Amino acid sequence: MMKKLRYIFTNKYLVTGIAFAVWMLFFDRNDLPLQIHRLRELNKLEQNQKNMALRISDTKNELDLLKTNPETLEKYAREKYMMKKDNEDLYIVTFDSSSIR
Repeated sequence: MMKKLRYIFTNKYLVTGIAFAVWMLFFDRNDLPLQIHRLRELNKLEQNQKNMALRISDTKNELDLLKTNPETLEKYAREKYMMKKDNEDLYIVTFDSSSIR
């Protein structure tokens, strides 16, 4: 048993390999925790990219509808910009979320 331990600690290639592995995993500029952090951030950014692509697609579809369909344009103007016709009255009802129980 003692000879095995002595052989392990005197084998310069094994000691060098272990030291190199420890250095690369924990002390290097691109160590393992940093790589894990970067991988998580990359996953978040890829998910954000997918969400933005979906939102862009939805916005393009909505723009196409606004350009081609007058009813959609009127509906959009009424809902988003609170516009009304001359002979109409507009009532805006808002709810305070703290008073609803």
